This record gives sequence, C-alpha cells and structure tokens, in this order.
Amino acid sequence: MLARKGLLAEEYVLTRLAEDEVGHQPKQRPRPRKARFVRKNGACNVAHRNIREQGRFLQDVFTTLVDLKWPHTLVIFTMSFLCSWLLFAIIWWLIAFSHGDLDRVENAPNPCVTAVHSFTSAFLFSIEVQVTIGFGGRMITEECPLAITMLIVQNIVGLIINAIMLGCIFMKTAQAHRRAETLIFSKHAVIAPRNGRLCFMFRVGDLRKSMIIGASIHMQVVKKTTTPEGEVIPIDQVDIQMENPIGTNGIFLVSPLIICHTIDSKSPLYLLTPNSLQHENIEVVIILEGVVETTGITTQARTSYLPDEILWGHRFVSIVTEEEGKFSVDYSKFGNTTRVATPRCSARDLDEQHGALPASSSQRAQNATRRRHAEERRASGILETQQPRFS
Repeated sequence: MLARKGLLAEEYVLTRLAEDEVGHQPKQRPRPRKARFVRKNGACNVAHRNIREQGRFLQDVFTTLVDLKWPHTLVIFTMSFLCSWLLFAIIWWLIAFSHGDLDRVENAPNPCVTAVHSFTSAFLFSIEVQVTIGFGGRMITEECPLAITMLIVQNIVGLIINAIMLGCIFMKTAQAHRRAETLIFSKHAVIAPRNGRLCFMFRVGDLRKSMIIGASIHMQVVKKTTTPEGEVIPIDQVDIQMENPIGTNGIFLVSPLIICHTIDSKSPLYLLTPNSLQHENIEVVIILEGVVETTGITTQARTSYLPDEILWGHRFVSIVTEEEGKFSVDYSKFGNTTRVATPRCSARDLDEQHGALPASSSQRAQNATRRRHAEERRASGILETQQPRFS
C-alpha cells in the first residue's frame, strides 16, 4: 500500500518481502569450526594439563622467569630486590646490636658501621651497599671483621640478582616472537594452475628493512588419521614439499614472495577437489625460520590455513612495481586475489585425463602470435631472395 502511494520505493518493499520469506525458512545449524592447531597469530593452540612433575620447571629457573607473563615478571623483579635489601638490613641491624652500636651516642668512636642506630638506618645502609649509592653518611669501619665479610657477601649476592633479573628483562624484551610480529602471511591461501599443474600458494612478506638471514619455510598438513591397525592419531603431521622462486626451502625475503607447493602424486592434497576441500578435517601449517640481522637471534613465525581459508581458483595480484629506478611494494594489496580459470577436479583426475593442465587462452594467444611473426619473417626472407639483383 505504501509503495502504491509513493511513500516507499517499490524495490525496498520487494527486498523486505524477500528477507521476511527467508526469515521464515528453517535455519540450518552451521557446521562446527575445526579447532586450530596453530592460530593465525602463530600461537600453538595446545593446553597442557595434569602435569605432575612441576619441579622440573624449577630446575631451569631462568627459562621459567622468561616464560612468565610481564606482570608476574615485574612482581618477581621488584620482590627479589626488596627481599634482599630487607634480609641484609636485618643482618646489619644484628651486627650493630651485637657490637653495641645501637646504644652508642652520636659520633661515638669505633662502631662497626657509622650512623647505624636503628633498623631504618640499617635498611638504608643495606640499600646503599647493594646498589652502590653511597651518600657518605654511613660507612663501614675496620672495627668488625664480620661486617667486612658481610659487605663482600652482599655485593656478590647483589651482582647475582642484577645479572639474573636484568638478563630476564632483556630476554623478554628481545624475544624472537617480537621480531615475528612484522613477518606477515596472506589471510588466505589459494589453489590455482601454475606451469601446467595445480599448485597450493600463499604469500609471505617482511615489513622491516632489516632482513631475516637464512630464512627458510616449512609446510605441514595436520589432520586426524587412522592407521590400518585401527590406531587413531589425532594430530598427524605430514611434511609437504614446497617450491619457491629460488627452488629451495631457503628464501631471500627482501620483498613479498608467493610460496608455491605443486600438488603431485606425493602431495597430501593430491585427492582434494573444491567440494571435498570444505569437508576435509585438515590444516596447513606454515613455519618460517631465520636469524634476525640486527640481533643475531633466531626467530620463528607461524600461521595456518583451514579449508575455508583456502580459495580454489584464485591467484594473488601483483604488488611489486618498478618506479623511478627502484622496486615499490604496495602492501595494501598484499592479500588481494583474482579469479582464474581452474579445473574443478582433483590433481589426480587431471593426471589421469591429460597428464597436465591445458594451456590457458593467454598462452595460446601468445603462441599463435609467435607463429604468425615467424611466418612473416620467413615470407619476407623468401621475397628478398626472389627480387632481381642489378649490377
């Protein structure tokens, strides 16, 4: 009625009717999403439970401290110094008490430590000794050999605490996964023809100018399998061979690269089709390793692709162009893909039918152009030989 009176557009009414019709249809329950073995940020999705031998973590205290979260590390860092200052303050107060320095009047001769006449002054002297502040108001004398020995012990203990805690803080700030934050992977992987074969491809890049030395990439397919004997392997890791532009697992990551895996008879993806891919319980894990050029620390970046993140019949667009004598990379198109003609069958079916993919239309056009130019050159050569020569 409103559409007839011109108050609402007719297209809007038709759209609303279609939405209401769809809303009355029974909703299908979405298929539960497969749990990731490796998250997109590289973290491993594995929970360790019921560990009975907790004492093993205390055997490697330094690594345990580095693995702790930042709030816990800062609390331990602060408490380690406070407890050591408090412990040695008690010892200094006991030394002064046993020597009778607490009962002395001000500027009395021959104390063990000058100007220590209460627990507060002993605590301040403990801080001055361990952090070498030295305000000049309190100092140790040669009156008590025990005080000299305690001065040496506290300095050694303070150096050990400094080395452990400062080393822990440095390692946490320079951890390898911090550098991996600027190593990026494409959100989706693609399956498309390349050089006449179906290939699994993804793109990797480095946002920093400092390079990753000796970078290498490994690929695995993680899936649930059952052996012929009936044993169920919930996380079966199968290595897959990859082919990158250099031909080996090592890559020169100075610009984004498209890493390629040819789907052949040895590939775990050999039987996949566009339809079966959405029902397969698989996960393709990508691991990039290398040495950080500036720090020399080995770093590792990880990601994974589930079946709904693998685009069949797509190809990555080019993002590298030459401008003013240098190569320019447009990271705004890093994950962009475009559709390409791709068979809707598995690599095995292609091998059984043709042995390889047929040439694309662009390739056929280029071949025809080359043949036409060759025929024109041959024809021009024949005409030149047939022309008469004049003396």
